[in-house]
Amino acid sequence: MSVDVVIAGERVVLLPERALFRPATGQLLVADAHWGKAATFREAGIAVPGGTTAEGLERLDAALARTGAGEIVFLGDLFHARQGKSAAVLAAVRAWRARHPALRLVLVRGNHDRGAGDPPAELGFDAVDPPRPSPPFVYAHHPEPDAGGYVLAGHLHPAAVLRGPGRMRERLPCFHFGARVGVLPAFGAFTGAATVAPLPGDQLFVVAGDEVLRAR
Repeated sequence: MSVDVVIAGERVVLLPERALFRPATGQLLVADAHWGKAATFREAGIAVPGGTTAEGLERLDAALARTGAGEIVFLGDLFHARQGKSAAVLAAVRAWRARHPALRLVLVRGNHDRGAGDPPAELGFDAVDPPRPSPPFVYAHHPEPDAGGYVLAGHLHPAAVLRGPGRMRERLPCFHFGARVGVLPAFGAFTGAATVAPLPGDQLFVVAGDEVLRAR
């Protein structure tokens, strides 16, 4: 179940697929996909499970079906590293792209994109440097305030800790909205997370399975 919330005066939708949808523009925002991260580890001789990129592409399909978005904006760190652009990873991404030929794709470059390089030209991405204005928002990778508007970013892979009776404790990916900057959860399934320390007035929404729940 998704959640509607008003940020910077605009209604946005927080999705359990760990993405944000702007009905006003038809844009789906995704941060930190890190495609090919598992392949990068395997290239280095570290045994990790495969299939993480395919799982992420399936969630993208689910988010597109849920919203009808006509454009996806990736807020940095699309591919994890140049080594992660393996034949299998690129074949999966090309097959996904072939299913969505009319979909507009934008990459707002992040730190990993500097090493990984822009997506292959045949994928049809518009790759740009931050900040990318889209009033009332500014799209970026690093969550730093910008005079041009409310920043939507990634990079931190935020998570929140929920506590219940006794010693119940659950750490979940979250959306974190502060006074001037909002940070999306990492979209990639093999990314790790950092527990946030919200300030008074901040809003947190955790992703719990197929639900988005307000944490504060």
